[in-house]
Amino acid sequence: MRRSTAVLCGATVVLAGSLTAVPAEAASSQSATAAQAARVTWKKCATEDYPTLQCASVKVPLNYAKPNGRKITLALSRVPHTARKYQGPLLVNPGGPGGSGLTLAGFVASSLPKSVAAQYDVIGFDPRGVGKSKPALDCKPGYFNPVRPDSVPSTAAIEKANLARAKAFAKACGTKYADVLPYINTVSAVKDMDQIRKALGAKKINYFGYSYGTYLGQVYAKLFPTRVRRLVLDSIVDPGGVWYDANITQDYAFDARQKALMAWIAKYNGTYKLGTDPAVVEAKWYAMRADLAKKPAGGEVGASELEDTFIPGGYYNGYWPVLASAFAAHVNAENDAPLIKAYESIAAIDASGDNGYSVYTAVQCRDVSWPRDWNQWRKDNWAVYEKAPFMAWNNAWYNAPCAFWPTKTLKPVNVANSKLPPVLLFQATNDAATPYQGGVAVHRLLKHSSLVVEQGGGNHGITLSGNACLDKYLAKYLTDGTVPRGSGVADAVCKKTADPVPASSTQSALTADRSAGTTSADTLHTLVGVRG
Repeated sequence: MRRSTAVLCGATVVLAGSLTAVPAEAASSQSATAAQAARVTWKKCATEDYPTLQCASVKVPLNYAKPNGRKITLALSRVPHTARKYQGPLLVNPGGPGGSGLTLAGFVASSLPKSVAAQYDVIGFDPRGVGKSKPALDCKPGYFNPVRPDSVPSTAAIEKANLARAKAFAKACGTKYADVLPYINTVSAVKDMDQIRKALGAKKINYFGYSYGTYLGQVYAKLFPTRVRRLVLDSIVDPGGVWYDANITQDYAFDARQKALMAWIAKYNGTYKLGTDPAVVEAKWYAMRADLAKKPAGGEVGASELEDTFIPGGYYNGYWPVLASAFAAHVNAENDAPLIKAYESIAAIDASGDNGYSVYTAVQCRDVSWPRDWNQWRKDNWAVYEKAPFMAWNNAWYNAPCAFWPTKTLKPVNVANSKLPPVLLFQATNDAATPYQGGVAVHRLLKHSSLVVEQGGGNHGITLSGNACLDKYLAKYLTDGTVPRGSGVADAVCKKTADPVPASSTQSALTADRSAGTTSADTLHTLVGVRG
């Protein structure tokens, strides 16, 4: 569940004045909200990709039990509406926890049909602790620097080394941010969202969240149901599994996606020459892993870093040609330059940076209880590893600081909700980061929701990625609130986006990279990133 979002605009000082208008249906409350609307001043922070992007900031309480106490700062971004018909703010979030949402505002505004985007102020934000918000967490700089111990604790020494890392990270967070950690959690972030609503002078918000952002949306809707105008959730967190069980469930799903990649490579044996049998290809991958555990490529890519490099392929099949080429180069040409390049470009997204990971652990470790007995972790993860080895231990160590976290935990939120207007849900059947059953569960929990399914799709974050069928439902809902209504589990079903094909003949099969261009799907999966 890692996140990496390029930060293209910074927070500004909060001043008086606002350019924010009020939706037509909220006109009667305009005078009542004028005071709140005056809290935000927008300044230009345009980029080459997003020339109309604006930035601002808003102050919120660190501790909502003491609203007049210490304040922290949230960084905001906006692409303002341009149409006469104004439907209010559309808050967007890429997930994480720990993902920056500042550039996501620009992406969403530029990826929606122009006539739809023009009706909204698309609002991005860095949640508390993230990116340009202040304070921004960075518990232990360089925590993911290579080469880390092998993720699979095949010896007592390897397990001890990994445990020492996890304990050191938890201790560093507790020492450095003792006064902040108790307030870095989903419920506080959701209350921040409502403060953003007030600062924008809006009676209600529209919300569009990916991945962990879907959990933010679920919890916001539970705490503030009368403040929800429209709600879109894409690649949906199962609230019944937060967070320990959700990570166990991920492990099985990611192993299946890794097998899908191996089958894809076998299909294109003429290009990659790794075999026509997916089982043979997979065996070669694990042999490569064993090689790198003994001798890291370039002194940089060991077994754990190899996993870091291939895990993003479980989120987004657009990475498959690059990963397959790097794999083939190692096996067939004894050339690890493509693998090193893939690690540096793709695994960097997975690692999400020191700030993103610090917030990820702070939120998940605080949100709900985790096993504090390492024997339970050992038992559970070896059981997973026996059936689904690909990501089992890598994911365990990613979350292991929660076994030693210095704060007490909160109770999970019951997100069941019958008080909402129609809600639109999107879910791929083979999503690994947020498996399909989560979408089905939330569909049942949110009484007036509609579920749109990408049948056979395995990517994570499926709207605005090139699937016209999915995007049609999204655009219709944001235009006039219309949702599909069906009689089965899904209200509508779309065919999956086609799998990629190997690099063209103008690119070396062993050195292919993403230099040919960046598609909207590439951009989205850089923004939404991983892990969920």
